Amino acid sequence: MAPLEVADFPWDRSRGLLGRAGIDGALLLHPAFVVHSFGMRFPIDVAYCDRDLRVIGVATMGRNRLGRPRIRARAVVEASAGAFATWRLGKGSRLAIESD
Repeated sequence: MAPLEVADFPWDRSRGLLGRAGIDGALLLHPAFVVHSFGMRFPIDVAYCDRDLRVIGVATMGRNRLGRPRIRARAVVEASAGAFATWRLGKGSRLAIESD
């Protein structure tokens, strides 16, 4: 289990991880179907999720890249590059959000 921040307001989604030196855990962008890493300080792992938070695609993005839109995606999870391998998160994984 990893800490999760939720960006569900337009301003929070458009800012994403910009301006940060890293993230402990992950950021959920909802709704979203495409992301970019322009202006990012670090590479990121990206998981595109359907409405049930099932991962339909993953990618690792270097800095200053534009991700490929995933039309079926309803949410996107961003984390520091390498985090998904540590968490064993991949296509077909189903995410669960738990509160404290």
